[in-house]
Amino acid sequence: MRRIHALNFVRTMTVTTVFFLAPLHFIELGFDGLAIGLIVALFAAAPIVFSFPTGWTNDRLSMKKVILGGLLLMSALFVLLGFVRGVPGTAALFLLLGIANNALNVSVNSLYYKDESESNPNRKYGLYIFWLSLGPPAGLFFGAFLTRTASFRTLLLVFAAVTALTTLALHGFDNEKFAAVSIRDYRFSVFNRKTLVFSVLLFVLALHWGTEGTVYGPFLRARFGLTDSGVAFYIAGAYLALALSAFLVSRLKYDPAVNRRLFFLGMTLSGLGLILMTRGDVRLSFLFRFMHEAGDGLMGAFVVLTISRLFEKKTIGGSAGILTALQTSGHMAGTLAFSWLGFRAGLHVPMVVAGAILLANAVFSLVALPRD
Repeated sequence: MRRIHALNFVRTMTVTTVFFLAPLHFIELGFDGLAIGLIVALFAAAPIVFSFPTGWTNDRLSMKKVILGGLLLMSALFVLLGFVRGVPGTAALFLLLGIANNALNVSVNSLYYKDESESNPNRKYGLYIFWLSLGPPAGLFFGAFLTRTASFRTLLLVFAAVTALTTLALHGFDNEKFAAVSIRDYRFSVFNRKTLVFSVLLFVLALHWGTEGTVYGPFLRARFGLTDSGVAFYIAGAYLALALSAFLVSRLKYDPAVNRRLFFLGMTLSGLGLILMTRGDVRLSFLFRFMHEAGDGLMGAFVVLTISRLFEKKTIGGSAGILTALQTSGHMAGTLAFSWLGFRAGLHVPMVVAGAILLANAVFSLVALPRD
């Protein structure tokens, strides 16, 4: 599964870096808060429509062509984003970028869920989130350097080249066809109490992501006077906590009771860190953001682990795709709400509100997270 980890590293390195730094670029282009929220919401909206069809395709067919198409489309979109300067064109490209990213995300997830080479779920999914989480800090450190010495357009062109080269990692991927799965098979795997309750938890959890592509970067620049490269270094350094906490999960033996407690701890740390990062100077803010990301790392590892145990292997692609769509609905709702709120009430306000929602969701997780 090393190729899977390599694909995830490159995907999150490029997409997450663009996602975090783009709002600063949009402000320089003269886009207002509503326009920024709309653009990011379109990126987030794509999985709502395409997650299940992609997952269903993955349950029935080879995933190699889906992944190849997603990588090539993403590379082309990075090039185009470097030259488009208007809101309509940027919004259209971000929608397509969301579709490409979703195709890669769902397909790689499906391939990884179906692999049975690792017997310890904590190790399997802890390492999965670890490599996913290493991409963003690597991209942001690199992005900070390039935006300081060159431009945001140069960063996009470099990412386009890296993404295109990643198609070479697909060599040797199996073209295995999985058993035919009917749409009705998903009704029994998704529409049950355990899955529906967990879906609500995922939706609420995803709301706080709406702060990250809209007000997070502008808040750091306005509150602490950071340059674009300073913003990138702040975000990248904090993001390392996400990778480290996921790696910690990979070192633990699988124990449902311990996992539930760590999931609750992760969401609590995430909520508190998000609220408290708005206080104090930049050093104290960074410390609390580091705490927030550490909590997100714990949550991320246990979310994918839980999904892997909710569904049968034959339907997990489409079923997980449905949960991705629901989670994305929360992301989109948070994007629209927090962008509007932040550019009117203050850029720190969305972080405080989102953190409070996470704390409430932590209590709900004691009921929502399956005990087995």
